[in-house]
Amino acid sequence: MEFVIKAKGHKNVSATHKTTLEITKENYLTPTGHCIIGIGADKSMIDFSEDFKEKIRNAKKIIVEIEVEGLKEVIIGEGHEDLILNHPTDIVIRKSNYICPRTLMINANKSAKDINREIVKKLKEGKELIFKIIVNG
Repeated sequence: MEFVIKAKGHKNVSATHKTTLEITKENYLTPTGHCIIGIGADKSMIDFSEDFKEKIRNAKKIIVEIEVEGLKEVIIGEGHEDLILNHPTDIVIRKSNYICPRTLMINANKSAKDINREIVKKLKEGKELIFKIIVNG
């Protein structure tokens, strides 16, 4: 099962955060948003079906594919039974096991700082970002 979100970059994308990566429905990004790689997302976690949320909570492996102008990055993390998955604007991937309403997955293998710098460059130019969440099983 998969869920696709479209967002866009912004001139303030720095993607330097060491433990998190975020996309948001908000239409602005301040220079201090080091984990945010995409703004103006067309969907958030409140748009997930209950079935999809349950699959995320029970998933041993969640894959997020990020694509910008043909360049792809793959992030792998885990679900957790305590995930809330109801934040109205923000979706956060975490290397840690911290859980809050913004958390999509935990124990991820990458954060914002690990994203291919060519992708980051394109996001700084405001290019479209495709954020695909894939949960098998």
